[in-house]
Amino acid sequence: MSISNDYLITENPLRALIRFCAPMIAGNLFQQAYTIVDSAIVGHYNGETALAAVGASYSLTTIFICVAIGGGIGASVIISHHFGARRYGQMRSAISTAMLTFLGISVLLSAVGLLFSRQIMAALNTPADALEIAVRYLNVYFYGLPFLFMYNILSALFNALGKSRIPLYFLIFSSLLNVALDWYLVAVQGAGVLGAAYATFLAQGIAAVLSFLVFCRELRQYEGASDGLFRQKELLAMARIALPSILQQSTVSIGMLLVQSVVNGFGTQVLAGFSAAMRIESLCVVPMSAIGNALSSYTAQNLGAGRADRVTQGYRDANRMVLLIAVFLCAVLELFHSPIIALFLDQAPSAQTVATGESYLRFIGFFFCLIGFKMAVDGVLRGAGDVRMFTIANLVNLAIRVLLSWFGAPIWGVAVVWYAVPIGWLANFCISFAQYRTGAWRTQSLAL
Repeated sequence: MSISNDYLITENPLRALIRFCAPMIAGNLFQQAYTIVDSAIVGHYNGETALAAVGASYSLTTIFICVAIGGGIGASVIISHHFGARRYGQMRSAISTAMLTFLGISVLLSAVGLLFSRQIMAALNTPADALEIAVRYLNVYFYGLPFLFMYNILSALFNALGKSRIPLYFLIFSSLLNVALDWYLVAVQGAGVLGAAYATFLAQGIAAVLSFLVFCRELRQYEGASDGLFRQKELLAMARIALPSILQQSTVSIGMLLVQSVVNGFGTQVLAGFSAAMRIESLCVVPMSAIGNALSSYTAQNLGAGRADRVTQGYRDANRMVLLIAVFLCAVLELFHSPIIALFLDQAPSAQTVATGESYLRFIGFFFCLIGFKMAVDGVLRGAGDVRMFTIANLVNLAIRVLLSWFGAPIWGVAVVWYAVPIGWLANFCISFAQYRTGAWRTQSLAL
């Protein structure tokens, strides 16, 4: 059977990466729209305390998203490798193994989150006036966690088969539905933070179910009987890639969770401004993350097909994409930081809230090239299964952010939290790039 989705192996590397990456970037931007719309509508209609409550839970909720995305990347690398080598029976087995595994993980995490949400928010020093609202928002989020995992795993599986446009269509649909529900429940019905939480729950749930039905239909075109519904060998191979990928995807969010208590200690107004700025940062990181994730599938497919020479060219082309995007993002944030922050605030925001949000955006805008270069080289190493130094690099990144924030902010102020971000990105890139230069990734085995 002739398969038309092998363009990552056959087309010009730059053209193939753009073709593969563009839907992923668009899709991830729409996914970020969930939390951005929640924050903008809640902040505008319910004030700074409500915005701070949503922001207080943001780092924690993002970690769960990163676990789902990182796990999906681990599965997609193995499935891409099978796909590139035309092992469709093993590919089917890997797909069912991944879906069953992450269904179990999502149910477990959901249960733990519902039991300990209040203790977690209290441990993060959430401001007293925002604590109760944050806990209620978080509980609704945990009820929808299995849907979140299902959707992200299915998106990764579509990407592994070169069909990155399909998740985009569902994200457009679910994001527009989320906006409509947010507006109705918060602005019209006055449901506040809980309305925003239920809007996200419903939109994600519908998208997850529809994605599953379409994926089952798409999978029928690949001939070959499954090697088994659940295979430990496939699970171990995925875990070897997924665990470092989860760490890499979660580094920023884990760092923010660990320093959240530092930011929370400066009060509700600083937390509200910082929360608004973090939403914009998460949006700006989307194209960089998509490039790194695309390079993982690109690298895995080409190594599976015995085309290691194409990986080096693809990596160079990806870095050119990073540089162009970083320049554009810097210009936008320098020129429009004030109206961007204003989108999240009510008609009479405090001066401290505005100053915090604007200062962070103006600073971080100059450094998105660093996270882009880091994501790109990490993507190559991850796709090749060269994960040891990749893991160390991301742990160093995390340690720098946490230690500088914990020990520096009480002395020099909350701005130390922002300074730690690009320092961690730079250290991560230097370690990963040094490993890439050794060429060891060319000979790594995925133990399939």
